[in-house]
Amino acid sequence: MSAPARKMIAENRKARHDFHIVERVEAGIALTGTEVKSLRDGGGNIRESYAQLRNGEVFLVGANIAPYRQGNLQNHEPVRDRKLLLHRREIHQLGVKVAQRGMTLVPLALYLTNGKVKLELGLARGKEGVDKRHSIAERDARRQMERAVKERNSR
Repeated sequence: MSAPARKMIAENRKARHDFHIVERVEAGIALTGTEVKSLRDGGGNIRESYAQLRNGEVFLVGANIAPYRQGNLQNHEPVRDRKLLLHRREIHQLGVKVAQRGMTLVPLALYLTNGKVKLELGLARGKEGVDKRHSIAERDARRQMERAVKERNSR
């Protein structure tokens, strides 16, 4: 059986640049109807957001879901804290790991799978300036090698 198809809504590419991703977790999100409709139209942004543990629950803070265009007075507030749906055991394990120095929960991707909105959370450790420069240098070297191979194969 094949894996369910993912329709990407929003991706946080900046997170991969600013953090070392140690572990990934898939979480559901408690949303209102107009939020889901807006996300299906592609109106989501998780670039400046982060996840936070509060009273044994995990919340997505700072995510921006644009108001639904055909919405009425019951339209949602674009930037609000949204509860993430995880098993109690997963929340406890994440809490223990986040308590370690330098670890944080960063949203990596927001996507639709089987008609449900899911968020990929990354347990991450912040990169130093040197690490960021090293990542950029590795990426540039990889691109140059790919260009050289492509150029050599085209002859």
